[in-house]
Amino acid sequence: MLIRKIGVIALLALALGVTSCSKEDYSGTYTGYSWRGESKGVTLEDATQKIETVLVLDKDGTILDASVNFMKLNSAGDSWYNRNDESATIEVDFSVNPTLAVPQADGQDYQSGDSMFSIKTNDVMSLYAVAVDSDGTVAFAMVDPIHRYMSEMKFESDFDFSRPISDLTIGNGLLFPTVRTSSSGYLKPTEWGTHEDTHLFGFYSSPYVYNGRGTFSGITPQSSIQELLESAGVTFVDGTPETQAPSHGFYANGGWTGNYREMSKFLVGKNATELTSLVDWSVGRYKKGINADNFFGVDSVSGSTRTVQNSTDTIAGATVRISREATSYQRALVEAGILEEGDVIKGRF
Repeated sequence: MLIRKIGVIALLALALGVTSCSKEDYSGTYTGYSWRGESKGVTLEDATQKIETVLVLDKDGTILDASVNFMKLNSAGDSWYNRNDESATIEVDFSVNPTLAVPQADGQDYQSGDSMFSIKTNDVMSLYAVAVDSDGTVAFAMVDPIHRYMSEMKFESDFDFSRPISDLTIGNGLLFPTVRTSSSGYLKPTEWGTHEDTHLFGFYSSPYVYNGRGTFSGITPQSSIQELLESAGVTFVDGTPETQAPSHGFYANGGWTGNYREMSKFLVGKNATELTSLVDWSVGRYKKGINADNFFGVDSVSGSTRTVQNSTDTIAGATVRISREATSYQRALVEAGILEEGDVIKGRF
């Protein structure tokens, strides 16, 4: 009887040992990509834009570290640069009085207006810039996330900075969308007359996309223009702005850098064997947009959508459309052995 018990215990121990040994060890660093033109047959090797997700996993699949980068090939085609690089070179010409851009419309080509700013940076999403001349004149610019124009404001030193932000309108002659930074804005104005009474924070149904987080957090349309400029870094002494060299930043979620930083924070601590996508593809309007080749947002289907985005509450920490980022994340999981390539939903790029 004792020998039989010993034999049973030995068999159990052996079985447990085999189970323990057969458990997958996911520890390592894994990289996944999404790239522009994949739906049209472009290979990763020939791509000019790509999103890279790098995950560091422990043996159980828990994400210890994560990074997301938007990479673009330079014009010479010999090196990649990071679109989510916050550095910028900014020059301001205070002799210029900003004028409105001419929007694209039927029979009308887009034309930029006169701008005080010359800005060189990898991307201007959610960028703001400010400078104060020696005579106290303030130049302020902010790239709007809805219509994707750079809105400029010029204030002379004797301006009444106690006026509310709601006064910053085209109709009041205080707000000038001068340069279109992207043609893919949610709002595509064909002329500015219908928006002449819309203030700086008013182009979206809720000002939350401007002031819900980040640099302008807590600044409302009823806040003073001085409060707005102070939040952007301008110093006032007895109501007069102090001279300041051009400076810049990224408001709200912080542009591409801020969004990808928030995505990384969202991912760390999650278990990659459980979080197999950044997007819940079972949602009806998303699911309908996935075609037979697992591409999302490529084919127009009634009731579906071509983008995955929540500018207010975020998706996976981001306020930008993230179907491309979800693709690169899933491909990192393919490299880790958690998913197969056939499981990857390829977002429109």
